[in-house]
Amino acid sequence: MTLGFKGDILLIGASRGLGLAMASEFVSRGWRVTGTVRGTKRTGLQDLQDQQGEAVEIVELDMTRIEDITALHEKLEGRRFDMLFVNAGIANANPEETIGAVSTEEFVRVMVTNALSPMRVVERLDHLVAPEGLIGVMTSGQGSITNNVKGGREVYRGSKAALNQYMRSYAARETGRALRLVAPGWIRTDLGGPDAPFTIEETVPKIVDLLIGDMGKPGLRYLDREGKDVPW
Repeated sequence: MTLGFKGDILLIGASRGLGLAMASEFVSRGWRVTGTVRGTKRTGLQDLQDQQGEAVEIVELDMTRIEDITALHEKLEGRRFDMLFVNAGIANANPEETIGAVSTEEFVRVMVTNALSPMRVVERLDHLVAPEGLIGVMTSGQGSITNNVKGGREVYRGSKAALNQYMRSYAARETGRALRLVAPGWIRTDLGGPDAPFTIEETVPKIVDLLIGDMGKPGLRYLDREGKDVPW
């Protein structure tokens, strides 16, 4: 744990939306946040750093690039975090196109970003997390196969179901760790759109409560923002 702070989190994808809100919430609770952004364009995370000083560290990462993950690993080697949380993710350009209609290029883009890249980050950086800490990944309730009774958003659903499966495989190898897949619900963000029923402000504190409360509790769980199990 970083001296002077209650905890230290490495937050992947913290430039906007849920990730930025999570960074702000952790800082407000006395944590130190090392957050990643893509590229050098100024984001809300830089604004947060201006306000909070040494409580916020910014590092660059495009997690779809293996060389970026390697560079981040080298930069952070020797550090110890209480939590690693991977928030980054995307939807396909036309959310309602069926799996048979999507182009190969678009399918690969979504799957690499939502399923492959988060697991590469987790496997490459997991040793930076204290044994009594927690590794978490933002997934979606739409990744639940059991709950898929209406269809729709097929490419996105499939990417999150794949992510969930890969985390289960990882958990089978990494016994003894606290591992969490978090399904935040339909939130009003750039990804969720303006019609989503829940705001960032009412959602993020619950997610942070959940993550901090589950530190040191071994095993993998797939949870909603209220801490209730989501069927696989």
